Amino acid sequence: MKIVISFICAAIYGLTFFSCPQNDELTKSINRGKQIYTENCITCHLGNGQGVKGTFPPLANADFLIKYPEKSIHAIKFGLQGAIQVNGETYKSAMAPSGLEDDEIADVMNYIRNAFGNKNSKLITVKAVADIKEKQ
Repeated sequence: MKIVISFICAAIYGLTFFSCPQNDELTKSINRGKQIYTENCITCHLGNGQGVKGTFPPLANADFLIKYPEKSIHAIKFGLQGAIQVNGETYKSAMAPSGLEDDEIADVMNYIRNAFGNKNSKLITVKAVADIKEKQ
């Protein structure tokens, strides 16, 4: 019995010690971002994040999304014109500004950077989004 109680206490201590406020904040942001994605992004990038080959770039396992978070934020916030390269393929389609608020952009960025095979524990904050200006 003492061993069981000791194990439970150790498990609770471990969960408390290793749970990070950023991870909790990131998890909440991801959950909000999933809803925003469903309402705003799914039409072009699809439910699985695969996009449409040659037209809308994939978000699934997207090197661009992870390597260039500022450019990704800029594209969501202000739209995108011109060619970009994602996973070795060039995309030239235009993307209209999303019309989302900075907090919504942060949430959707946190969602897409942690969905569709992407794994990124770095929290995109509202401040990071607000710092992205139209003219870079």
